[in-house]
Amino acid sequence: DLSSGINAEYGEVFAMSSSHLIQQLSLKILNNVETLKKKLTQDKKYSYSCLDVLAALGLIQHCLNGCCNGPRKLVCNLALEVARQGKTLSSDENMVFVNVFRRIEVITEYQSKVKAACDTSYMYWHRSIAPVYFAHIFTNPTLAPNLQYFFAGLADCRNPILSMKHLDSDADKLEMFVTDVKEYFQSEIIVPLCTEIETDLRLSTHSHLQLDDRNPLKYGMKNISTLLETPPIRFFDSFIDIKKDVTHYLDSTFYNLTTVALHDWRSYAVMRNLAHQKYGLEMIEAHLPSQTIEQGIDVLEIMRNIHIFVSRFSYNLNNQLFVEQSSNNKHLNTINIRHIANSIRTHGTGIMNTTINFTFQYLRKKFFVFSQFLYDDHIYSRLVKDARFFKEHKEELDQCYPYDKADKFNRGIRKLGLTPDGLSFLDQFRILITHIGNAMGYIRMIRSGGIHACANAIRFVPDLDDIVNLEELAKEEELPQDTVQAAAILDSVLENLTKNFAEGTAYFKMLVDVFTTSMRSPKNQHLKNFYMIIPPLTLNYVEQMMNGKEKINKKNKLGAAFTDDGFSMGIAYILKLLDQYSAFDSLHWFQSVNSKFNNEEKAVKESRRGASDVKLDQTNTLTMKRLDEYRQEFELLYYSLSSARIFFRTDVEDIPVEVEQTPLGGNATPAASSNAGPA
Repeated sequence: DLSSGINAEYGEVFAMSSSHLIQQLSLKILNNVETLKKKLTQDKKYSYSCLDVLAALGLIQHCLNGCCNGPRKLVCNLALEVARQGKTLSSDENMVFVNVFRRIEVITEYQSKVKAACDTSYMYWHRSIAPVYFAHIFTNPTLAPNLQYFFAGLADCRNPILSMKHLDSDADKLEMFVTDVKEYFQSEIIVPLCTEIETDLRLSTHSHLQLDDRNPLKYGMKNISTLLETPPIRFFDSFIDIKKDVTHYLDSTFYNLTTVALHDWRSYAVMRNLAHQKYGLEMIEAHLPSQTIEQGIDVLEIMRNIHIFVSRFSYNLNNQLFVEQSSNNKHLNTINIRHIANSIRTHGTGIMNTTINFTFQYLRKKFFVFSQFLYDDHIYSRLVKDARFFKEHKEELDQCYPYDKADKFNRGIRKLGLTPDGLSFLDQFRILITHIGNAMGYIRMIRSGGIHACANAIRFVPDLDDIVNLEELAKEEELPQDTVQAAAILDSVLENLTKNFAEGTAYFKMLVDVFTTSMRSPKNQHLKNFYMIIPPLTLNYVEQMMNGKEKINKKNKLGAAFTDDGFSMGIAYILKLLDQYSAFDSLHWFQSVNSKFNNEEKAVKESRRGASDVKLDQTNTLTMKRLDEYRQEFELLYYSLSSARIFFRTDVEDIPVEVEQTPLGGNATPAASSNAGPA
């Protein structure tokens, strides 16, 4: 408290000189008393009243010859009053006695008087002034050194607090008061100070942006560094350290925000350095795993929003990447194996199984919509009719499903209605299958990214085929138990990495097995003709891809695309679930498309030979160019579908070997030869 501070600062000097002062003052009184006694004894009018005065003066001499405590001072004052009654003291002599005795009283009672004068226990009943005072200190930081005196004054509230009777525990009484004051301090000084420093650091770090004018000559500026330079303040049994609290707040804020957006780690590192240089704050490094420049979208974000991801990104089978379909920015986001591997390195390999579970839940919902579409009477009856037609006229059609039949289905379904975006039911069904294929492509990328991450993690192991057991070696060397446990953990990590790197996980097989039973059950008989809708679906897909590639070079790029192999993945996956590979191969659909284009090319060439009109020749040239583009799109679709079927191959019988199933525009070769796509 304040009295203790005063005693601590001046107590030693005063204690050393107080006895000398009292002796000097006592000597002055004794000399005056001796003079008065001589005066009285020499007086001719000596009487009995003078005898009482002499006795009183003698008593004063006797009291002043010892220590000057309370009883002696009281006796001296009483004796002085007796001496005054005899009218033997003049006014000057009386004033001398009064002044000297007053000085002695001040010297002997200064500690108690200082303590009473410095007692600020009344602040307990007026603690509402604390938030007002703290706000005033924050507004005027130059007054920050006065905070220690304010808290010293609050410490005097201990006695009235302990005198309360409505609480049994003294600790609880003090804790409630301390908590209230600290909350005021936190809300009026710490919180606004932290906010102001954080804002200043952010504005200084992003000074390259167009920000408001921060000229201190125009708008003024508070020197908040004075608050940070305030030494720790003792308050009862604890300390209040403003600099430490601000540092802790900034450390926590920067760490939490870095975990949310790891790509911003560099900005927060700059802010830490700036806080040290500008405010002298010793901050802690986050030590979070930094992301690469091409980190891309995080796996966790994709997993939680898998339904949005598969609808906004297009899959490329050969390069194993996803490309954003459209964006308001000048660039499109891409996701490839390196991005997935970096995310797995950040979050751990356990995220892979969680991703599979999320994808399973998503596919289950999509297959319900898939089943509902094929269960529709218009679709089901049309597929049954086309299947019966092909079965009855197979020989006449040379075992090839007619192109015109598929084109009629594609155009005729538009009569059933269109969405506000101009999409037919077949367009929506194609998009549904594409979303399913994108989900499977994402699973493939997760597996490849996991293997890539495991390869990077295990590259420091000298020989994967000969990994020693560190736990046994530690036990043989009789190392401490903690070391043995650490060796056992390292052994399990190496075993897990080796297993994942060598074998991987057959995620495709898992997702095939989990749906096969229900998809092939008798209650889903309406799915058995799914293979018949693939020809019109491929026509619809090729038209959509042609339109997308044409929009790439146009100003309005809405709907532009150069790849969408999710459709091929979806078709291959569903055919495997329904066990309709052989049924689809029996249509010889791509051979039929090849024949269709060959016939049209022949017709155009014959038209060229007999035509002399320039406009007709230009029309034929454009027609040939259009046919080549369509042929190329069908070839890409055929190769993509053949490659996608490899992912779901379980034995050799799944590989198509019909000679008729040829790449468009090429010689007849076994379809298995085209399965050289990426696995």
